[in-house]
Amino acid sequence: MLSLRRASLRSQLPPKEGEERVQGSAGSESSQGPRELVKAFALFVKAKEVVADTCCPMSACPGTLYWRCCQQTFKDLTGIHRHVAAQHSGDVGQQTSVILKQMAANSSVTRSPVSVDETPRPNRPQYRNQEMFQKLPDTSHIDANEMTSEDGQVLLYYCYCEVADPGGLCEWQRALCQHLHLTGKVRIASEGINGTVGGSKGAASLYVNAMLSHPLFRGILTREDFKTSAGGAHCFLDLRIGVFEEIVPMGIDPEKVSYKETGIHLTPKEFHVEVAKYLSQGNEGQADTILLDCRNFYESKIGHFQGCLAPDIRKFSYFPTYIDENLHLFRGKRILMYCTGGIRCERGSAYLRSKGVCKGVYHLKGGIHKYLEEFPDGFYRGKLFVFDERYSISSNSDVISACRYCGMLWDQYRLCSTQPCRQLVLICPQCQLKGFTACCPLCQEKGLALASTLSGQAFKEECECTGTRQRVPVECI
Repeated sequence: MLSLRRASLRSQLPPKEGEERVQGSAGSESSQGPRELVKAFALFVKAKEVVADTCCPMSACPGTLYWRCCQQTFKDLTGIHRHVAAQHSGDVGQQTSVILKQMAANSSVTRSPVSVDETPRPNRPQYRNQEMFQKLPDTSHIDANEMTSEDGQVLLYYCYCEVADPGGLCEWQRALCQHLHLTGKVRIASEGINGTVGGSKGAASLYVNAMLSHPLFRGILTREDFKTSAGGAHCFLDLRIGVFEEIVPMGIDPEKVSYKETGIHLTPKEFHVEVAKYLSQGNEGQADTILLDCRNFYESKIGHFQGCLAPDIRKFSYFPTYIDENLHLFRGKRILMYCTGGIRCERGSAYLRSKGVCKGVYHLKGGIHKYLEEFPDGFYRGKLFVFDERYSISSNSDVISACRYCGMLWDQYRLCSTQPCRQLVLICPQCQLKGFTACCPLCQEKGLALASTLSGQAFKEECECTGTRQRVPVECI
């Protein structure tokens, strides 16, 4: 822990020329692994840094540094160190591993650091690969207030393509988003890009145009590939852009299960017809087909297609295990898959196809997002969960989930009030007024115990919710 604290202190300074954040693959480290892992930890902490007058406008000490992560504010390095070490070791390790591979592949070439956290230096070119650099959009014709207006949009998109220089693309993305005052999250890998960003309508339009005109995406990415919803920069806490092994974290090497082996795309209209046919056949007719939700349990809990099979998984990296442990369910069946925007189905369907047990694997192009644009009153019921501060968006008035405590219909998520837990939980206003603010009674007790101590006593995150739920059970909806 001491070495990690020293690393974070060093992270207050810009990286030295030529330094990179790297770590060996799981089970083995290169000779530079430990040093670069510490560097990656420090840079991760640096990315969470905010200034007091930005984070807390009423602060009596404007200019003081704070750290924001996972909906929490940390006022000292010790707190953010503990949080990152406990909650984000996988993120730090994955980014470090990616950079190690890049160093190994380019060991004979002196390169600038691949840092998602370094701010642009005005007197030095920021782009290692000049071909990757594209002229930033002209914003002189747009009023400054319009560029930062909260009445904006959130964009959701992905593009699978061969990226020769993920670090260079990362740098361009950061410069582009900062130039347009966008917030959000962008994942970049050698297999492509996956992003969700928010800003004013003008900024969102300029972002889409810049992406479509980039040589890497020209002819591959289309305007229809961008899913839009009402929102803006306020829908995200900050801007997070990084280089990873996968643009959607399934936990499988992209070279072993490639997006190129994906299932058959169905347009929203084609998918609608298939679901209508599936639902009209009754139990006997449905024995030949499975309507599979590829999302996490808390997503399908507040909204899903009628008659779907919804795995009770907490994150997408559990999806392969779910498939392996329930392979008998898919043997000899036609599979209709769907997810939020389509990206999880790309490799999820490829993984299912690699098992060689299904009659056919199909998935909804553009995901639920595109389906609801064409069929707002179709076969999808409830809300669509989104990974930003809104938590969900809706196209109809259906409420299909219930309050954790009283059972009243309710679908507005909030975070568990117990700081080390922070799981998403459904609690209606009436139960909140009664003091129920945690994900379960056990966590509520732990939260009260924590609040009564001055030492900030730590305890394990596991509680009634995580302890009783199986990792990959089958749930039919």
